[in-house]
Amino acid sequence: MRIIDKIYIDGDFVTPHGEELFDLFNPAKGKVIGKVRLGDEEDARRAIAAAKRAFPSFSQTSKEERIALLHRLHDAVLTKADALTEATIEEYGGPVSRAAWATQYAADCFLNAAKTLGQYEFTRRIGSAEVIMEPLGVVGLITPWNNDYGFICNKLATAIAAGCTAVIKPSEMSALQTEILTECLHDAGLPAGVFNIVNGRGDVVGSKLSSHPDIAKISFTGSTAVGKAILRTGAETMKRVTLELGGKSPTLVLEDADFAEAIPHVIAAGFANSGQACIAGTRVLVPESRATEFDAMLKAAVENIKVGDPRDPATAIGPMVSQKQYERVQRYIHLGTREGATVLVGGEGRPDGLENGYFVKPTVFTGVTNDMTIAREEIFGPVLCVLTYGSEDEAIAIANDTVYGLQAYVISSNPTRARAVASRVAAGRVLINGFHNEPMAPFGGFKQSGIGREYGVFGLEAYLEPKSVIAPA
Repeated sequence: MRIIDKIYIDGDFVTPHGEELFDLFNPAKGKVIGKVRLGDEEDARRAIAAAKRAFPSFSQTSKEERIALLHRLHDAVLTKADALTEATIEEYGGPVSRAAWATQYAADCFLNAAKTLGQYEFTRRIGSAEVIMEPLGVVGLITPWNNDYGFICNKLATAIAAGCTAVIKPSEMSALQTEILTECLHDAGLPAGVFNIVNGRGDVVGSKLSSHPDIAKISFTGSTAVGKAILRTGAETMKRVTLELGGKSPTLVLEDADFAEAIPHVIAAGFANSGQACIAGTRVLVPESRATEFDAMLKAAVENIKVGDPRDPATAIGPMVSQKQYERVQRYIHLGTREGATVLVGGEGRPDGLENGYFVKPTVFTGVTNDMTIAREEIFGPVLCVLTYGSEDEAIAIANDTVYGLQAYVISSNPTRARAVASRVAAGRVLINGFHNEPMAPFGGFKQSGIGREYGVFGLEAYLEPKSVIAPA
């Protein structure tokens, strides 16, 4: 059994002041595989102090110096790519194909930040003023369990590019992944205190980051409920915030779509990361006139999706991350039936032959209306809701009838029409005819899906503050 009993403060692996031990699970087996010793408020304060000491000198480093650091971080992550992939499978249950992608994505975050930094001008003239973009200070980075080290790398890369120092609070459920990543980051040889990592609970370590006056900014990815709490707490010290929160993303299948091409896009968007993704396209909108045809094709496709051993390359959907998450998804499936939706495929319980572990049947509901709970709340599992519409205007109205607005998908055989529909959907990103990513484009949500943006120039400037210097001509 693995015991993780170190956190990372001021360039060293140190024993936490906190003493609580937290169980780590293999979700494919439903068994404890290790324990992590959690940090507490004292550990958070020590980490903040270390980052504060490091900030004055690090904030004055040149672009060239920080670009070199980012390249070293990229290389360091790749040196332990296999170990990171293995930890993702073991601790999170991520299918091997997804786990390998996640490791490359994490490393590439540093290259993307270096590219953005290389093209960015920190000083510009606006009229008679010289405007200087300065790093905010010490930032608190709080990350979730559904892509632990990917979120850490993206946030840390941007903070370093801006010249900020950081205290990172990863998910305590992802301690195996965090331990390996921390070793990678340490091996890159950054100055002591530039980054610090404290395993701990959100209501302990995360709360301290949100309230501490020496934290200038919080970047948080997670639930909308926790994001609201961070926003309220941070207001006391006027913290800058970037919040990437929940989603209930619509996938608009237009009536001119070729369903043979559309169905794989629907499945990719809806079941990404075993359905444990804030960007999952879980509300599938199809034209009433073609609903019977669509349902039959979707049912056949979902029945052929392999659920099971995440080490099997053929597996597309692994287990839920925990017993709690498994029970949450089961509750929503039961609720959907109770509210009158029809189970097209899947349903309650585990898939046949998977009696152990936190496996969920990939489930599709039809007969769903947008006022049902399963159409309004984020389930965070492999559950799709199929809704029908009569006209394009109605489809857009249904798509936008949500408190969320993180991502959306439009599928059509007419690119011009698809772009016109995309322009009317209230979401931070709209993907047309596929499950794409552009790491230099801004990512974040409308409405209760968040505040601010990550990636590229928009993400970088979220860690900077403009200063205007105006002098006589």
